[in-house]
Amino acid sequence: MAKQVVTRTHTASIQNQSRVQDDLDSLGFAASKLWNVGRWTCSRIWAEIDHIPNHNELTTYLKTHERYDDLHSQSSQRVLQELAEAFNGWYGKRRNGDTRANPPGYRKHGDEHPRSTVTFKAAGFKLDTQYNRVRLSKGSNLKEYWSDFILCEFQTRPDVDLSTVENVQQVRTVWTGEEWELHFVCKVEVEMSEAPGERTVGVDLGINNFAALAYEDGHSELYPLNSLKQDDYYFSKRIARCDDSNSEQATRLNHKKSARRTHYFHTLSKHIVERCVEEGVGTIVVGDPSGIREEDDSDESKNWGKHGNLDLHSWAFDRFTDLLEYKAEIESIVVEEVPEVGTSKSCSCCGRKRDANRVERGLYVCDDCETVANADVNGAENIRQKVSPSPATDGGDRSNGWLAQPSTFLFDKETGGFAPQERVTS
Repeated sequence: MAKQVVTRTHTASIQNQSRVQDDLDSLGFAASKLWNVGRWTCSRIWAEIDHIPNHNELTTYLKTHERYDDLHSQSSQRVLQELAEAFNGWYGKRRNGDTRANPPGYRKHGDEHPRSTVTFKAAGFKLDTQYNRVRLSKGSNLKEYWSDFILCEFQTRPDVDLSTVENVQQVRTVWTGEEWELHFVCKVEVEMSEAPGERTVGVDLGINNFAALAYEDGHSELYPLNSLKQDDYYFSKRIARCDDSNSEQATRLNHKKSARRTHYFHTLSKHIVERCVEEGVGTIVVGDPSGIREEDDSDESKNWGKHGNLDLHSWAFDRFTDLLEYKAEIESIVVEEVPEVGTSKSCSCCGRKRDANRVERGLYVCDDCETVANADVNGAENIRQKVSPSPATDGGDRSNGWLAQPSTFLFDKETGGFAPQERVTS
């Protein structure tokens, strides 16, 4: 098998939490303060010259600021880089017509600053894999003496051995809502499989079924969002009952909600790649989900109703696609993104495009060729055909029964993975 170098992040618990928490808290608070200084600077520059400064400009403006020296210089640079990236993301959404997008806010709860993630690059940490320790640098303002540092004792998962990793690029300290943990960002060499086959599959991302898959050989699959919707509802209710939305309790609940969603995305992307390997798929065609945020004929954001908008804008489609890409890469499966424009209104069997053919959210009925299809699967097949056209749309004869009867996979809370609907008990 061929080998390839990829980036992986390994999470580790901190074994001497009680001894280092105060120091880690001070760094987390410092990162929030620097973020706020940068946020204020961006607002001032935008108001004066109608320009959002990039990462290098922000660093030039603030490298002499007192808050910059609270962290190691590379850690301060990373805070400002994240802020610049957040502004670019917001500005890009607004430019594309998403009027609901908000600029990055200040990291401050009343008079208190939250614990922000701190990133240490090569010069900011020293790793000792023999004794499972990592030394993290402080900024000059937080040092009691010139060589002061934080020494964290850590424990990774049993299947992770950092001593075999040749290149640990970054170390991040991350507050989970209850304690600090370490994230080691590494370059690792992995064996790459031969491509499973030459078939294609289309993937349509949506707000009822998170993913609908249409395979080249004719069958299809749905991945409903029941579990994720239940989590959103449960945690939203719990957070709403908190006395303060910025309280420690609300923060812990938000972290738990985020962690469960991350697990869902990881598990779903892994399951889809495994299914592709089983089906001999060499290319995954994913619809670019940004299109579902705007009306087809205007620059206004789509209105899916109160609950639809809440769900749609809280799901990280881009994040899921990134996870899918790197998991597919290991299996030598290519992931291609294509525009979704018109895929929900066109018949995947004859090409007829008519708004009224989408009878309701889950049903598509073609008035020309009489195709009856699950609407999301029909969209997924149209997405697939943008890379691998089907003979059916060129006058060929192809049964369309598979469009209306997709297999359904649900997230099983008992096992933490996906399984056919009939085998899920939770």
